[in-house]
Amino acid sequence: MKLTVVGCSGSFPSAESACSSYLVEADGFRLLLDMGNGALGELQRHCGLYDLDAIYLSHLHADHCIDMCAYFVARYYRHDGGRCPPIPVYGPEGTEHRLTTAYADTPSASSMSEVFDFHTVKPGSFEIGPFSVHTEKVSHPVEAYGIRIEHGGRALTYSGDTGVCDALDELARDADLFLCEAAFTHGKENIPDLHLNGREAGETATRAGARRLVLTHIPPWTDPQVNLADARETFAGPVEVAAPRKTYEI
Repeated sequence: MKLTVVGCSGSFPSAESACSSYLVEADGFRLLLDMGNGALGELQRHCGLYDLDAIYLSHLHADHCIDMCAYFVARYYRHDGGRCPPIPVYGPEGTEHRLTTAYADTPSASSMSEVFDFHTVKPGSFEIGPFSVHTEKVSHPVEAYGIRIEHGGRALTYSGDTGVCDALDELARDADLFLCEAAFTHGKENIPDLHLNGREAGETATRAGARRLVLTHIPPWTDPQVNLADARETFAGPVEVAAPRKTYEI
């Protein structure tokens, strides 16, 4: 598998990065994890607008899904080559309604489903293209899911947004790469069931036996080097901060 960081800023885009979006590729199949603010423009550095094969939305906060409204425009109103066939979109219950409401002026109440083939995510295992995936509900104020993606004997885990929870530990069990949010700073924010800090991300990776940790979803007002240092105190394996356009072979 190849992982490309399209965007990794938390809460709102920074001057350097779009919000959460990650491209996973294998066997010619392209799966996009989340499409937050600014992600659609940055995505075009890595693949064509119509080259995605599926999209997974971890939850329906704007910094993880709002550029789906712009992507709707690109797919629905394309004239050259005709309208795109529906692309599979996996998201929590209510994803179609959320995107239709956010867009606010679709031609009809069902227009989103004309270009997006919506699938409701629940805890469990299923296939997306060549990938075997497992999703579990994680700790966040809205319905949110972490995902484990397996292919060719390797595993990638993406936390989405979450506080500390057993489900995330299991999703990251023995993962080759653990892409984990670290939005909070240890000793500064302490709000349960919302986000992790760098120390907690490291502790989760250690409990899970993950082989490599990549911290992501760090907001512009947070110093990523502090979170990186905190994670290194609690995780002995390789750890780094995600950066836009960075790629990983898994």
